[in-house]
Amino acid sequence: MESYLEEQNLPSLFADEEDLEEFMTRPSHALVEKMERISCDIMVLGVGGKMGPTLARLAKRAAPTKNVIGVARFSEKGIRNKLESQGIETIQADLLDRQALAQLPKTENIVFMAGRKFGSSGSEELTWAMNVFVPGLVAETFSASRIVTFSTVCVYPFVDIDSGGALEDLAPNPPGEYAQSCVGRERMFQHFSKILDTPGCIIRLSYAIDTRYGVLFDIASSVFKGRSVDISMGHANVIWQGDANAQILMALNNCSVPSWPLNISGRKATSVKWLAQEFANRFGKQVTFTGEPAASAWLANTEKAASLFGDPVVPIDKMIDWCADWVAKGGVNLGKPTHFEARDGAY
Repeated sequence: MESYLEEQNLPSLFADEEDLEEFMTRPSHALVEKMERISCDIMVLGVGGKMGPTLARLAKRAAPTKNVIGVARFSEKGIRNKLESQGIETIQADLLDRQALAQLPKTENIVFMAGRKFGSSGSEELTWAMNVFVPGLVAETFSASRIVTFSTVCVYPFVDIDSGGALEDLAPNPPGEYAQSCVGRERMFQHFSKILDTPGCIIRLSYAIDTRYGVLFDIASSVFKGRSVDISMGHANVIWQGDANAQILMALNNCSVPSWPLNISGRKATSVKWLAQEFANRFGKQVTFTGEPAASAWLANTEKAASLFGDPVVPIDKMIDWCADWVAKGGVNLGKPTHFEARDGAY
């Protein structure tokens, strides 16, 4: 098996979803070595989202002798069968159901991906239940496990675009109920980590992308369809989903008590206006803009992750090429816009 991370064997384009996902779930030698250090099985809670299926498949390919278990409600047709065809055990469960949660296997390694963002406005109570109450239940139930938790760069306040991004010790103080509930999720895992001695790592992720969704897909789609691009949120960190999943799995080796935060994304703040112009150049189209770039944005400093795992491998130019080709040929759209341009925290 070739390792794209070491060999820099990056494809020029992707023929279809199968081609895309095969590449995204191809483990590096470094990931295989890290996974060999992890004893026992791995369970992914909330496996049915944008990143869950490829993270679970990557874990299984990197550690084929370990049992990888994916847990979700599996409301989206086809995901469960697809995971099982890739050697991943699946369990259908609602994490809000205490009884269902108690019946899950007590694996040594947990990746917690469950949460709610889109549709938060108007049903804030469900957002808080999923993002705060469920983490408390999970932290209590799996107190003997090590837990890597998905969080978000949105827990930070906006920082100056020339600051290098928020460091992990910056106090969370975000706008909007969604982001506030994400702080609550972190606090639940930190609290139970302290009182129950549960080792953990909280991943403050900023905009993982593939060709079917994400900041680049949203911008590319607007440019291709002749829609104006809102540049009010003028900068963002982005990372290829394959790189993000690899670093998150590696973080199972870096869990400690108390659970601690780690920023994962691309190293540089990327200009939204520049991205839109790059897509326009590739499409041979003109682009128009609305808004003015703010002097601040949700940005993360990823020096700590780079010191642990190295830099992400897929460069921004390659991501732009892939997304441009995908959008131009009408590739699959997951239908999950990021709303990256929102500055009021309302989703």
